[in-house]
Amino acid sequence: MSSDRSADGSSGSTSRQREEEARLIQRAKQGDKQAIGELYRRNVDVIYRYIWTRVRETTVAEDLTGSVFLKALEALPTYEPSGKPFLAWLYRIAYARIVDHWRQQERRTEVPLLETLPAPEPQPHELLEAEADWGRAMELIAQLTDDQQDVLILRFIGDMSLTEVAETLGKTLGATKALQHRALAALARMLERQGGPP
Repeated sequence: MSSDRSADGSSGSTSRQREEEARLIQRAKQGDKQAIGELYRRNVDVIYRYIWTRVRETTVAEDLTGSVFLKALEALPTYEPSGKPFLAWLYRIAYARIVDHWRQQERRTEVPLLETLPAPEPQPHELLEAEADWGRAMELIAQLTDDQQDVLILRFIGDMSLTEVAETLGKTLGATKALQHRALAALARMLERQGGPP
């Protein structure tokens, strides 16, 4: 994971990097295949990981990821930068595809969490980087609310800063921080009940 995060959750993204992305988008909108390919390469992994954590099936995740980028390519000529990262736009497309997938499956179940007093916030890597039992970590995350899942997936699997997550989800930074805190506290309680980290 990136180590250039500041205390407020901002990343090392600079205005120069944003300007470079804007130029790349402009070239892609004009049909530049190299620019289109570069935008794909920069974003495909995080979109795939996000989709996979929500559907938990490799083939479905691959199909939905392809669908996201096909939709993005079709809509690219009319895309207008809003000051948010390009990834935020891709995320919204991915979210819509996931919702459509579950509607078609008619089998999505959600497990609500009872809100209790917040526990001390654990270190994210203790909860999300335990390679020995990744499946168990995903099962725990799946028990969180949709908003909590989105924040953790984008923050730690997608390696976004809190600011980027807030922009992507269309939430305030404060609301995003609160969601992350509640999600991590809930995971800590689940781990404690199950006898420790994965």
